[in-house]
Amino acid sequence: MDTHTPSPSTPPPSDPVTACARPSPTIQDCDTLAPEPAPRQPLPALGILTGADVLNRLEGRREECVDVVRRAYLCHAAGHSVNPESAFLRFPERPEARIISLPAYLGGEFEVAGIKWVASFPGNPSRGIPRASAILLLNDTETGYPFAALEASLVSASRTAASAVLAAELLTGGRRAARIGIIGTGLIAGHVWRFLRDLRWETDGFTVFDLRREHAERFAGSLAADGAGRPAVAETAAEVLSTSDLAVITTVAGEPHIADPGLLAHGPTVLHLSLRDLDPAMILAAQNFTDDTAHAVRERTSLHLTEQRVGHREFIDGTLADLLRGTVARTPGRAAVFSPFGLGVLDLAVGRWVWEGATAAGAGRVLPDFYGDAVRDGTV
Repeated sequence: MDTHTPSPSTPPPSDPVTACARPSPTIQDCDTLAPEPAPRQPLPALGILTGADVLNRLEGRREECVDVVRRAYLCHAAGHSVNPESAFLRFPERPEARIISLPAYLGGEFEVAGIKWVASFPGNPSRGIPRASAILLLNDTETGYPFAALEASLVSASRTAASAVLAAELLTGGRRAARIGIIGTGLIAGHVWRFLRDLRWETDGFTVFDLRREHAERFAGSLAADGAGRPAVAETAAEVLSTSDLAVITTVAGEPHIADPGLLAHGPTVLHLSLRDLDPAMILAAQNFTDDTAHAVRERTSLHLTEQRVGHREFIDGTLADLLRGTVARTPGRAAVFSPFGLGVLDLAVGRWVWEGATAAGAGRVLPDFYGDAVRDGTV
């Protein structure tokens, strides 16, 4: 199928405003400095990838996805990105729900801009539909035109899981944990398991916990059916933390609910993906790593609450990129907590990788007239 591939950015033409800063320019002078319009050309097409298209691209390629995330972190750390703060749209009559926009630009080998628009409505499961929904738009950095729209809940979940297993490998020094615990057994937990499975992590067993025991038992059953042995179902989150070498927290908690630093005495690695589960006392008892400190210490995350308590950020030891570059290291025997806020540049990197692979294989649809002359001329 024909696809649109963005071309690399080129330096902009001379700025007419700067050029008009000469002594006593006239309006006519400024008008003559505007570039002559090029011959009329067809407007770009817009490509569409459905959730099925995205999933087909991901299946069997999760190790490749982790490498894409690794390269994106390094590109971001090298300064080849613009990643504004996420904006949260909240609803006065529905405080538990939110829609988040994550605009970003990622340069280097990726050279793409775009935005993810992701909604989290915890009441959706009672309606029989998933809690989260998302769309990702990818923009050509030369023309600014969006060239692709992707179903993005799978992109988002995959970049989160890829980031998590990458952090786990860096913090544990390999792909083995004697016992892996999972707190919160929803969509993200399932994606983390698939990445662990496809990257061939070794473990002696799993322990899972969810506030709704039937959810935990269902999740344990799905792991068992997928080759994970017979996971134990814990009665409390504390039980999971105290018995796991690698603990994955993927709840929808809005406030800290785990507060005993003694649960970290055995020095586990904790992937704190839901960001708000750990009391500041837990954070202060561990080494702490994140994806981007400025982004993660806000919006009442556990890191933000800890900063408010102690008045500084010195309890954060570094970022995932620091671990990749070897400028920081895990302290042996001490608990390590990875709390990633989730960067828009990761969505762009994974989204572009998905787009290129899927469309090369003939997946998706192209709308050649999405913009069309109606956009250009206001006529049909």
